[in-house]
Amino acid sequence: MSSTSTSPTTNGGISFWYADEGIPTPREPLPGDATADICIVGGGYTGLWTAYYLKKAVPFLNITVLEAKFCGYGASGRNGGWLYNGIAGRDRYAKLHGQEAAARLQQAMNDTVTEVVETAAAESIDADIHQGGVLEVAHTPAQFARLRAFHTTELSFGEKDRVLLGARDTASRIRVTGAVGSTWTPHGARLHPAKLVKGLAETVEALGVTIHESTPVTEIAPKHAHTPYGTVRAPYILRCTEGFTAGLKGQRRSWLPMNSSMIVTDPIPAALWETIGWDGRENLGDMAHAYMYAQRTADDRIALGGRGVPYRFGSKTDNDGRTQAATITALRDLLVRFFPTLAGTRVAHAWSGVLGVPRDWCATVSLDRSTGLGWAGGYVGSGVATTNLAARTLRDLFLQDSGQGTTTELTTLPWVNHRVRKWEPEPLRWLGVQAMYAAYREADRRELSGRTTDTHPIARIADRIAGR
Repeated sequence: MSSTSTSPTTNGGISFWYADEGIPTPREPLPGDATADICIVGGGYTGLWTAYYLKKAVPFLNITVLEAKFCGYGASGRNGGWLYNGIAGRDRYAKLHGQEAAARLQQAMNDTVTEVVETAAAESIDADIHQGGVLEVAHTPAQFARLRAFHTTELSFGEKDRVLLGARDTASRIRVTGAVGSTWTPHGARLHPAKLVKGLAETVEALGVTIHESTPVTEIAPKHAHTPYGTVRAPYILRCTEGFTAGLKGQRRSWLPMNSSMIVTDPIPAALWETIGWDGRENLGDMAHAYMYAQRTADDRIALGGRGVPYRFGSKTDNDGRTQAATITALRDLLVRFFPTLAGTRVAHAWSGVLGVPRDWCATVSLDRSTGLGWAGGYVGSGVATTNLAARTLRDLFLQDSGQGTTTELTTLPWVNHRVRKWEPEPLRWLGVQAMYAAYREADRRELSGRTTDTHPIARIADRIAGR
């Protein structure tokens, strides 16, 4: 059975999530110079969650959020809707600070999934959240070896409720063709990204936070956020710009804007779902080097993502999410390889967006007490949940710095105030990223062809290039 629609695939237009939800009318831009107690730069998940928790903690705070386009224009409105407990850099933090410190960070991430689900419910934010966990599958002997090692590592960081599944038990959850095994964690949920960011923006406004959209910040300095319309002066300036950080003056080489692309199908008929399963609506990933991520949406589509063109020269970012035809084809081929019965199903929409990647691939949250400058990000694609943990940590750091709080469990996590060197200048970083992903794709190709039962050496070379 196949889709009967012959309409062309929509390409760009921010994302399917906004085609589904509607692009919001931007709020008023900054009318001129202004003052605040805290100025937050960036109206995505990090900025909005931070405004939410700060205002909840200290209701009288005068908080201003500045957003270049509209809230959720960036990764917060384009991601795969994976609310899960992964955090970039945990293994490195274990080497730097010890296993116990990294395990505390992992436990905080496990708890964060529940925090987001419960807070959205408490604030009446309907974001199509379904807490079905995360299923990550392996297709080849090499992938299965990595999956077993990954599963063991997760257990060592305290995730005792994770389970390892063989081919039959994997198929009982989702019938992914060729899957030889999987690992499942309950610490994950599917959601609609644009509905969550829209609900957050409305919630913080109702709390008294001022949001100015269509207001790009060109430079951040101590106590100043400069825009074409005026300057906001505040004792604390918090940078929450993730993949768009490179556009700020002096930040070109701080975080690399990595590109990720997605497709979403037409609604899939019940008869085809019978061939796939996926009744638990788990988030679905795999153990490829150039990995994929997918969800079953609330209206029974499959949204699936992966790397397309990984990086644009000079840290450039796209505007409306338009995606190369070759990337759309590659993602569709991956969808059909996973689920051959969907060969006749149309791709309804394709889009792309950028995520922030630090040179050591470690997410961080920081507040400089001497300047009042703070920042959070570098989530490397795991930001749907990590943004919430970052926001609560920024809240605690602010309360501690302003004398309204003390050291907390969150302020002592190993990612707090972590510093990393900048990316190499061009053309070195463009060449490095292109070589890295070319190597990962080649390693995946050779593993799928059965040429190795262990991780291919080319992938290990790519890891060294990446600095992981």
